[in-house]
Amino acid sequence: MPLPQVAIVGRPNVGKSSLFNALAGIRIAIVEPTPGVTRDRLAFPLEVRPECFVELVDTGGMGILDKDNLTDDVEQQIARAIDQSDLILFVVDVREGLTPLDRHVSDRLRGVGKPVILVVNKCDTDRLETDAENFRALGWEPILFVSAHQGRGRSLLLNAIAEQLGSRLTEEAPPAEPVMKIAIVGRRNTGKSTFINQLAQAERVIVSEVPGTTRDSIDVRFERDGLTFIAIDTAGVRKARSLQDSIEFYSLARAQRSIRRADVVLHFFDPTDVISQVDKELTSYIIAEQKPAIFVVNKWDLVKDRVATEQWADYLRKTLGELDYVPISFVTAKDGRNVQRLLNLAQNLFKQSTTRLRTGELNRLIREALTRRPPPVRQNRTPRVFYATQVAIQPPTIVCFTNGPQMFDEWYQRYLLRQVRQHSPLAEVPIKLLLRLRGEDEGRGRGERDPAVEESKPSGRRTTRTAAAAVKAKKQPPPWKRKKSKKPDVWHDV
Repeated sequence: MPLPQVAIVGRPNVGKSSLFNALAGIRIAIVEPTPGVTRDRLAFPLEVRPECFVELVDTGGMGILDKDNLTDDVEQQIARAIDQSDLILFVVDVREGLTPLDRHVSDRLRGVGKPVILVVNKCDTDRLETDAENFRALGWEPILFVSAHQGRGRSLLLNAIAEQLGSRLTEEAPPAEPVMKIAIVGRRNTGKSTFINQLAQAERVIVSEVPGTTRDSIDVRFERDGLTFIAIDTAGVRKARSLQDSIEFYSLARAQRSIRRADVVLHFFDPTDVISQVDKELTSYIIAEQKPAIFVVNKWDLVKDRVATEQWADYLRKTLGELDYVPISFVTAKDGRNVQRLLNLAQNLFKQSTTRLRTGELNRLIREALTRRPPPVRQNRTPRVFYATQVAIQPPTIVCFTNGPQMFDEWYQRYLLRQVRQHSPLAEVPIKLLLRLRGEDEGRGRGERDPAVEESKPSGRRTTRTAAAAVKAKKQPPPWKRKKSKKPDVWHDV
């Protein structure tokens, strides 16, 4: 059974997104004084009582004239949230007082026939609470005075939500834990939102030809074959110097955070355009966070008669440097072509990233790699690997105990990783290799942290200069300007 839905509605700039964040307890929605920041529906499973959950839904402002002519799309998202809701939180602003637009929203909600809680926001002081009595003229009960910014009245509002929903809360189970979180990233207008709607089988996010339609990172829960997934739709990435305002800055920051949260990242490309520096920087960030990734060439129906999949795959491989292990998928999200196959591929990568190699198997692979191509002698010393072990997953992290980590060049470390990928179930995911001097683990007491394990954890830092250099490659001409590749290199064809 789905969770009861609680929709937050109201005119622009009354603090709906601030209230959403305050109830959720984490910063999810972008909070800006600019009207029209929120466009899509944001959802969060909220625990209103112990083991009693609702789906809290944030919406755009009613009556806003969107500067990108998306007013009708925003209004449709609001209407869907109201229609699907079991309870409505009607938010008003005590500082601005009762406005004609508040009355318009109130009249619209009166015809819906859903229970409504009137939430008077920005009541930071007792004096403002006294001023809020004017909103009783709207005729809604109950009425609560809160301050989302200060967290004032949060517990009272949670209790009111529980009382209004009554027995619905006790009948619902907690939301199922997602099997996998998938972040959909890429430049603006590459079809990310269309793909999300295909996964959810619903108009969950606004789809428009206007670049930059999506601003927030939106978690969309969906089910396939009885399993629950979360797809994270992110704002399109632009060059840092091209960011026009703070809204775009926060959108970029949330896109990067979505990559850090994800189990698998889908990097979207538009086949009608060349791969840009923005794509390289985004790929560099994925490398820095060591996330399994799939290169998704969307809108393939627009070029399939002019360009072969092998050409575009070759173009991607050569342009994005060392990411030769990343699989490539060609889809048309608009009509759902290959969407299910792409989801299956993402599940396979997630399984690879959580795989643990047995120590015996791993040491056999390392010994064979060393025999196949011995490391060069350094200062009359032969580099040696005494044994190896896997110490972590996501990413799979391998520690090799050696007679000197500095004796193994970077190119040889890359060679070892390629050999492990080619001869193990970790063929398409990033692997972290750590070299340690034999005996470094001796003398560490029981319960002390293993430095290798600590080092293997993602740092959450921005893209490093080294990671950026890893994907910086010689500019490649687009596939429609080159001869057909003689070596097909496509993992996931149409």
